[in-house]
Amino acid sequence: MTTALRNGWRVLDLFSCSGGAGWGYHLAGFAVDGCDIADRPRYPFAYHRGDALDLLADLTTTGDIERYALIHASPPCQAGCALTVGTNQSQGWGGAHEDLVAPTRELLDKTGLPYVMEQPNGRAEIRKDLSLCGEMFGLGVLRHRNFELGGWAVGKPAHPRHRGYVRGYRHGVYRDGPYVAAYGDGGGKATVPEMQHAMGITWTDVHAELTEAIPPAYTRWIGSAFLTVRQEVIV
Repeated sequence: MTTALRNGWRVLDLFSCSGGAGWGYHLAGFAVDGCDIADRPRYPFAYHRGDALDLLADLTTTGDIERYALIHASPPCQAGCALTVGTNQSQGWGGAHEDLVAPTRELLDKTGLPYVMEQPNGRAEIRKDLSLCGEMFGLGVLRHRNFELGGWAVGKPAHPRHRGYVRGYRHGVYRDGPYVAAYGDGGGKATVPEMQHAMGITWTDVHAELTEAIPPAYTRWIGSAFLTVRQEVIV
């Protein structure tokens, strides 16, 4: 992958949270612009606070979307995540959750640009064109994530067998293991420093941001694969 190919390639990181996805694209060679509805003072790149879909619609209408080579979106879909449809539902916890997957896809398709849409395991209505796991990258978390790829494709990497348990209590039984649980509190869940180390995230120490973050290794792999595909097209 040439330096010339990387220079000037920019990704729009929608629903960016603390920047786990954005940092991975940065490591792959992209310039990164983020957008999230919440204030994210620790986001490490250019940042727009506001509604991600409003920004995407505006950029598409004005034609400014053409400054980007790729769009990444991690729309909220708590209604379909594994926790909501599993433990929370069985216990009667939680309430109505917003599902922005379909409207996000509609706007992404209108841009005509290649995109990546990410969701955790669950019932979110996305194509699982790519599924990544921390074990693929030697990380201290499993954190399975699924990705729908629009306008481009890449082969699926092999999913290696997990080396053991996620450390902590489950159904009242404590198990040790090589992975930490980077979500929730108590019950053997990871501390903030453990989450930072396990996922390769150093720029934020906010617990809530770390529990939602994508390990940068995932999008570094995706961004590098995208650039390789584009280089083959250019050549």
